[in-house]
Amino acid sequence: MISNARSAYQVHDHQRCIDAALNRARQCCAAANARLTPIRETVLLLIWKSHKPLGAYSIVEQLPALTGKRIQPPSVYRAIEFLLELRLIHRIPSLNAFIGCPFPGSEHSDVFMVCRQCGSAAEVSADNLNQLIAETTHKAGFQLESQTVEVSGLCLACNPETPH
Repeated sequence: MISNARSAYQVHDHQRCIDAALNRARQCCAAANARLTPIRETVLLLIWKSHKPLGAYSIVEQLPALTGKRIQPPSVYRAIEFLLELRLIHRIPSLNAFIGCPFPGSEHSDVFMVCRQCGSAAEVSADNLNQLIAETTHKAGFQLESQTVEVSGLCLACNPETPH
């Protein structure tokens, strides 16, 4: 299992998360011979600013503070689409929002733990869950193209029963 749950849900040096995500993005773009334009990088930075999923219009509203100018929604949507294609971010369907992917270079499922109280989200990937989904879809004769699993509950900070 690979996970960013511990860092997402505990006090940590979040700037390290952001810096690592931007470095991985630059590496992925170089490997794919793709350009990480200033708008794409700024959108990625905004998505990584916290561990809370961010919707497209929220990104549009926050961009002027970083860029000094208003960026039109179509440009933001194009940047989001680019980041999704390179698997640098994920879309959380129930929230229609985006979260940074901490491991874009590896094959993994999209499993998200979303805190119903504070709204933070963490991504985990469990090989046994991937295998179970693949086996189940195969038995049903269903061709699996993508999967997203969302688990709602309380994160470490919001759960009074969790020792800190």
